[in-house]
Amino acid sequence: MTAEAAPAFLFVVINSIFIMHKTTSNVIVFLFLVLAASPGWCTDAQTAYPQKWTVIEAVRQALKGNPDAGIARHRIEAARAAITQAGAAFYPRLDLGAEYGGTDNPIFSFGNILNHGSFSNSINFNDPGVTDNLRLAATLRYRLYNGGRDQAGLAAAKAQHQAEQQQQAAVLSTLADQVVRSFYTIVQAKEIVAARKSAVTAITASLAVAKARYTAGDLLKANLLDIEVQQSAAHERLIQAHHGYDLAKRAFLNLLGLRLDDVHLDVDQQVPQQVPENPNGNERPEIKSLDAMIQAAEKQLTRAKAGYLPTADLFGSYQVDQGFVNESGSGNSWTAGVRMNYNLYEGSRTQAAIAAATADLAKAKELRRKMSLAITLEIEQAQLALKQAEERLVVTDKQVRLARESARLFRERFREGVILSSSLIDAENRLTDALVHASIAKAAKKIAIADLRRAAGLTQFPLADTGATQSQLSSSF
Repeated sequence: MTAEAAPAFLFVVINSIFIMHKTTSNVIVFLFLVLAASPGWCTDAQTAYPQKWTVIEAVRQALKGNPDAGIARHRIEAARAAITQAGAAFYPRLDLGAEYGGTDNPIFSFGNILNHGSFSNSINFNDPGVTDNLRLAATLRYRLYNGGRDQAGLAAAKAQHQAEQQQQAAVLSTLADQVVRSFYTIVQAKEIVAARKSAVTAITASLAVAKARYTAGDLLKANLLDIEVQQSAAHERLIQAHHGYDLAKRAFLNLLGLRLDDVHLDVDQQVPQQVPENPNGNERPEIKSLDAMIQAAEKQLTRAKAGYLPTADLFGSYQVDQGFVNESGSGNSWTAGVRMNYNLYEGSRTQAAIAAATADLAKAKELRRKMSLAITLEIEQAQLALKQAEERLVVTDKQVRLARESARLFRERFREGVILSSSLIDAENRLTDALVHASIAKAAKKIAIADLRRAAGLTQFPLADTGATQSQLSSSF
């Protein structure tokens, strides 16, 4: 039996024992405790999520659990409902109605008598008396022609649905980029914590040497105090690094849409992201969304122009009348026909609607041009950021090697009493700064690649690595 099936099984057992054997309350409590202790009863925080997150798992969870992804899905549902609503215009409309009333008005009473089929020559036309009528009617209407408004409205709704789908893809693309950025920010923060710890360890060891030299009379009190101050400053920076590390993890969980106590990353199982060659913005979902919005605006303009055309409707009804007072009777009747309407004047309403639709179309085209320029700039900025990160990485690696060797030499020389404490402190600070800058450069390169892939309209990870594209993942949740 699986852990998921265990709770349901135990629940059935409890109910069966209670109904068939009228078990005592103590047994019920015992079985409830067993149910609560079963693996399937555990909370999501205990069972549903991995102990260590890979960057791919984090992206997949964010596309499922982040509120922005949920909002995008609901907007698509609304657009899909708009398609159904627009398509309803192509179906006939059937109305059912019921009405009961009484009157002594001569015209209405005479009409009721005729509808009931109870007319006789003895009726006083000036005072036919009080009559009542129960009317049941079914009316069918169908619009035969309205200048293409319905077709244009349906096409506009479909185009708007496509725009919402591309907007969702844009949201998911940005979200995936933010998850990758947050993931490597945590890695960077953890490495900074390690660098700060190393600095504290090194300055503590140097302080022990300084105290020994001071006790031997080989070091001034001021130099000893300088190293103690440096140790306190190193501890302070370590506290700040821990705080930044905790904040980075909180931001990461917030992107994933989770409320967990802590998060651990699996940095060993990483899928290297490929740098796109000759990136362009043609695949950006924002561009595709604006193309769909332009198409929707064109259809809305067509719909507005249809206001100058006539409409034609087919109608039919079947009516049942029944009377109960005085001359009681009943009668059935039907009506059918075709109606054509043409609006000669409505205060320039159609003209204004066309002007508004034309302006919306022009606005959508300008938005696309603006977006195209912005995407080109984003790609150029991402390429420059990647180039800078690669260059910084080469420099910082060299800095770390040199700073490690320099710090080692300065520690030995300080132990031998050859240099002052200020020189040792400077060497330790240079090593710590080099380690921090190297960590920042490594994270910056990962982030720059992710940002370049987003700017080029590419998914963060290939289909074979994630098991689905971002759009496929979104459609499955």
